[in-house]
Amino acid sequence: MKISPESAAYAKDMRIKEPDMLKGLAVVLMIQVHITELLATPEFFDSFAGNISLFLGGVPAAPVFMVMMGFFAARARGTRQGRIYRALKLLVWGLLLNAGLNLHLLLKILSGAVSADPVAYLFGVDILYLAGLSLLIAELVRHLFRENVLAWFAAALFAAWASTVIPPYSGETSVLNYVTAFCCGKQWWSYFPLFPWLAYPFAGIAGFFLLKTHALNLSVKSNRCIIAVVTAVMVILAFPFGFRVSAYLPAYYHHGVGFFLWALSFVVFITTMASFIPRHWYNFFLLRFFVYTGRKVTSFYVFQWLIIGNISTSIYRSQKAEILPLWFLGVTLLSWILVLIWNHRKSLTAPPEFR
Repeated sequence: MKISPESAAYAKDMRIKEPDMLKGLAVVLMIQVHITELLATPEFFDSFAGNISLFLGGVPAAPVFMVMMGFFAARARGTRQGRIYRALKLLVWGLLLNAGLNLHLLLKILSGAVSADPVAYLFGVDILYLAGLSLLIAELVRHLFRENVLAWFAAALFAAWASTVIPPYSGETSVLNYVTAFCCGKQWWSYFPLFPWLAYPFAGIAGFFLLKTHALNLSVKSNRCIIAVVTAVMVILAFPFGFRVSAYLPAYYHHGVGFFLWALSFVVFITTMASFIPRHWYNFFLLRFFVYTGRKVTSFYVFQWLIIGNISTSIYRSQKAEILPLWFLGVTLLSWILVLIWNHRKSLTAPPEFR
């Protein structure tokens, strides 16, 4: 099944700007919420300003990133082996990142200065683990669902629903305790378990096939206007509920179908609104920065966590509100510099034909 020339041209242009910009914005919002979670004083964390920070680091961040990942996973060409390799690589990155961001803490645990379970920090279910597992599962069911939009979306709804009905593991087997954290556990280190978070990449895959079947032509501006209005109404009507869940981390990490549908509406709304941004606006520094960050989103995410994670061991929840913007600017700038150095090094070591 082929996409019309108009839709293909729109999708190509969209790939260049909007999704990268949104992913870049998402990872920057993650930086500020990580600072709030780990560096800010409890007074700020529990304040209304802290709730706003948690909201901004919630729905506009991880759900946006995971929906985009699903959309482009469905769009990507290549072999099945290549897709599985990419998923496994993300799992390895997840383990290495956990070891790196908790290095300072792990050293303190090994020296006896801190009493804590190091395994929980190594296998804390962060978003890279989620991304790798989601891509693996998507590959397993790809030949079953094929391009059936309803099947993919029904699977997304099931993933969101399952998180509220599967009972948490309450046994004493330590191995199962860590394994279930990746699936549906309620452990404190289970930040992004498959249920409900698998719902977002599956929704992104469903969205791609919806566009591919011509059931929705986004190259027509009036269609995008209708989508923007409808999703805006849905977001506004349920905003108090969505804000409340986003600002309470246990509920956010382990939400159900209602929040998933609201968050998906939010993602569709901001994605649609991004499509109205004039092309020449991308010449401005801020949007260019978000686009670049989105294209290097994995390395940017890794570096910001390495910085914040290791710093927080020494100054955990001790920074007052007035100093938090400086931490945010400093971590963002340092992460950007490290990404530039990292990618420059990669370009120097790559074969000539890939430079």
